[in-house]
Amino acid sequence: PGMAQEAAPVLLVVLARLVSSTWHEGSGYYLESHTNEVYAEEPPPEPALDYRRVPQWCATLNIHRGEATCYSPRGSSYRSSLGTRCELSCTRGYRLVGPSAVQCLPNRHWSGMAYCRQIRCHVLPAVLRGSYVCSAGVQMDSRCDYTCLPGYQLEGDRSRICMEDGHWSGSEPICVDMEPPKIRCPDSRERIAEPGKLTATVYWDPPRVKDSADGVIKRVMLRGPEPGSEFPEGEHVIRYTAHDQAYNRASCKFSIRVQVRRCPVLKPPQNGYISCTSDGNNYGATCEYLCDGGYERQGTSLRVCQSTQQWTGSQPLCAPMQINTDVNSAASLLDQFHEKRRLFVISAPDPSNRYYKMQISMLQVRRPSCYPPLPTSTSSTPSLFPPPQQAACGLDLRHITTIELVGQPPHEVGRIREHRLSLGIIEELRRFLHLTRSHFNAVLLDKVGTDRERYISPVSPDELFVFIDTYLLSEREAARRAQSGDPCE
Repeated sequence: PGMAQEAAPVLLVVLARLVSSTWHEGSGYYLESHTNEVYAEEPPPEPALDYRRVPQWCATLNIHRGEATCYSPRGSSYRSSLGTRCELSCTRGYRLVGPSAVQCLPNRHWSGMAYCRQIRCHVLPAVLRGSYVCSAGVQMDSRCDYTCLPGYQLEGDRSRICMEDGHWSGSEPICVDMEPPKIRCPDSRERIAEPGKLTATVYWDPPRVKDSADGVIKRVMLRGPEPGSEFPEGEHVIRYTAHDQAYNRASCKFSIRVQVRRCPVLKPPQNGYISCTSDGNNYGATCEYLCDGGYERQGTSLRVCQSTQQWTGSQPLCAPMQINTDVNSAASLLDQFHEKRRLFVISAPDPSNRYYKMQISMLQVRRPSCYPPLPTSTSSTPSLFPPPQQAACGLDLRHITTIELVGQPPHEVGRIREHRLSLGIIEELRRFLHLTRSHFNAVLLDKVGTDRERYISPVSPDELFVFIDTYLLSEREAARRAQSGDPCE
């Protein structure tokens, strides 16, 4: 009785999580949230002691959702007698709050109080670009399964379970954009090169790009020429690459094939050559037929490659140039060589003139039958002169025609190769070119009849050829010489 009087009423202060109902946006569930607050909780009312039952010293333990396993020193029949020790436990899904074991004290009270609280996990946060579905809210053993919006993939745990310790298993997953965008390039195409060109201008629309996640395309890159560019002959691959906001990328490609329509390759005429525009035999190319010096073109001068891959006209011929010496004036004679040949006019007082003999020997000009043939080499002829065939080839290569005016009237002779000139034409030529009969002299005329150089002594072929190659060749002649080289070597 004395121990019972010393006992005092006890106010049990319990930390409890107040429950409030909250709708969490994004989860799709109506869940309970908990906050930690301090409140006074009254202990369960003690049952009135039945003093008629001597073994019951303390009140009978009754734990809701739990169990008390007691051991009394007086035996199993005395579960609440003085000194009884009881171990407390909760059923699955509940957590014991308070001491895990109590003892019946002399003051007829148990040494402590405890109760079973339902185990709950915290409310899971909403998932950006996704959601979750839970089987039993936030209670223990509740399973929450995560899903992502279309175009996104789940990275992490696909489900989480509320465990006995009040924590969720695993970790919070995220929804990431791992799917590349969809891109479609234009169709491949074929184009014909434009007339007179080896290229074609090609246009196309940009590719169609769509992102399956948020619909945002960060950038589209082009590898290759821009639309509207000129493409040369052959096949070209155009590639596009698209990137979304998550830097996923997708690529596509298409091809552009440019075809050049071509005519058969033209062959140059004998004793002539061809000068063509563009690539020479492509659609729209124009080819001009030209004859070597001393030859005249017979037939059409231009031919064009058509879209049907056939040439217009027919191939002309290069016939030997016909020199007409039966003319009325020197001007008519010189007109025949206009823009065709250069003239090297040699004047000598008589055939026995040593300068004349030397000059003719060096150039190897064909002599008329009225004069005996001269030796191919004399004591006065330097050994550095080219051989006869090479000198004659050099003259023809540079389109040079030699005119000889030799002797005194009335026995004066004028000739162009085997063609004889009348005395009247000889006289006109001497006056026009200011050529004296008293001593050896020579004059070089270009293709338009202009006096370009004069000599009072024999000139070697090398000196003559160097002067012509340096000062008198046209651009077309120089290009042809550079292309074909020197056939006389």
